[in-house]
Amino acid sequence: MRVLVVDDNVDSADSLALLLGLMGHTVCTAHDGAEALEQAEVFRPDLVLMDLGMPRMDGCEAARRLRQAPWAGSVVLVALTGWGQDEDRRRTEDAGFDHHLIKPVDAAALEALLSEAETRMP
Repeated sequence: MRVLVVDDNVDSADSLALLLGLMGHTVCTAHDGAEALEQAEVFRPDLVLMDLGMPRMDGCEAARRLRQAPWAGSVVLVALTGWGQDEDRRRTEDAGFDHHLIKPVDAAALEALLSEAETRMP
């Protein structure tokens, strides 16, 4: 799958991208919401793993804008964040995220999510 990893922590984004690459996925990274939208337009990911608290544009706003792109209807959006309260989960759902994972992500949960996303691909 084509996976876009979005996190303002460069080390976190790069580590996750490396793991996903070793799992056989094609990966691109971005470090804020605005860059994520630019990368997504060119890269056309199948799945986006996105942090919420980022400079320039937060993950919820980036998700809302990404959902407006005509080509992005089937993209699986996953909030990957340290924020896990009920209100945070409501915010991500309202923004168009399909899933909400808490950092640090469990490798088994990530693999299950990737497998599920692959079954949704056209």
